[in-house]
Amino acid sequence: MQQNNYPKLHNATWPGIVGKGDGSEPVIAFDKMLEMTAAAEVNGVKFDGVDIGLFNPHFDVNGGDDGIKKLADKVAAHGLEIGSLVAPIWPPDGGPAMGSKEERKRFVEQVRKSCHVAKTLREIGIRPHGVVRIDSASSPEAWSKDPAGNTKLIAETFREACDVAADYGEKLAAEGEICWGGMHSWKTMIETLEATGRPNMGFQADMAHTLLYLMGYNKPEDRILPENFDWSNRAALEEGLKTLTAALRPWTIDFHVAQNDGTVHGTGSHDKTGRHCLANDPNGKLNIAHDAGYWLRDEKGQLTKAFKHICWDGCMFPNQKMMLPDTWNNILAAMIKVREQHGWYEAR
Repeated sequence: MQQNNYPKLHNATWPGIVGKGDGSEPVIAFDKMLEMTAAAEVNGVKFDGVDIGLFNPHFDVNGGDDGIKKLADKVAAHGLEIGSLVAPIWPPDGGPAMGSKEERKRFVEQVRKSCHVAKTLREIGIRPHGVVRIDSASSPEAWSKDPAGNTKLIAETFREACDVAADYGEKLAAEGEICWGGMHSWKTMIETLEATGRPNMGFQADMAHTLLYLMGYNKPEDRILPENFDWSNRAALEEGLKTLTAALRPWTIDFHVAQNDGTVHGTGSHDKTGRHCLANDPNGKLNIAHDAGYWLRDEKGQLTKAFKHICWDGCMFPNQKMMLPDTWNNILAAMIKVREQHGWYEAR
């Protein structure tokens, strides 16, 4: 029996930056993130690639084609491919998607720069699949001052960004997190996607962040699970996941495997969002391999094959944990289980 070789297994490099720096722990260098990813191995299986945040100090999106070529060479030297990229659309270089005309212009320009990087990496041959990830770069509090008007502004900005992305042959994926206005609940996320209405616009599902959608953080009226939910009620959790994924799966074009203990967390400059937990955290509320199937399979249990790789996202882990080889081996083991249960084989 042939082992599944899809979806490819990627690790994210941006957890070396997100929640680090001022007011928190030091940033972990890009080279170190690559080194730890490449070193992980479980029964002869290794990570296939990395997803990359296109922001300093890991990468300068203004560094020109020479910088892009250096990035490709550096990743290739570790035997890895590149998948999805995160556009640096936040202030001060970018701007809130529901901001002023000038702020929204900066947002779209940052997407353009990111799509240029994405296309160049494809042409080099190191990036066979993936999307460019965005969010609204706006807070739920600011959004709530004018929900209808702000959703309309975000959608207008996203449409402009999609038109730019289309010129580069790229797709954009909005990551649903409770900390981004217009994306902070599953219903507002769908409203924003529907209002955008572009064929190259989709949703990036992160298992840790979408668990918070079930709980209605930052928009209690949209909660799916009851208040003070009893996490031992596994059947109710599964029904909630079915409701959530049925609504968002048709939009999903990029996927993060993750664990969550049902709480929120933020460090450094990053607002509180769904807490990422280690793959083997005893307090984790998800059965990672099983629950990934709600995103990777349709209601009839058939594989969607909507994306060619899946990525582990573990932001805001303590540096001490991130430096341990066992951390990455445990993460890789969890990813392998997802592929064993919900993957497929393609001849090379």
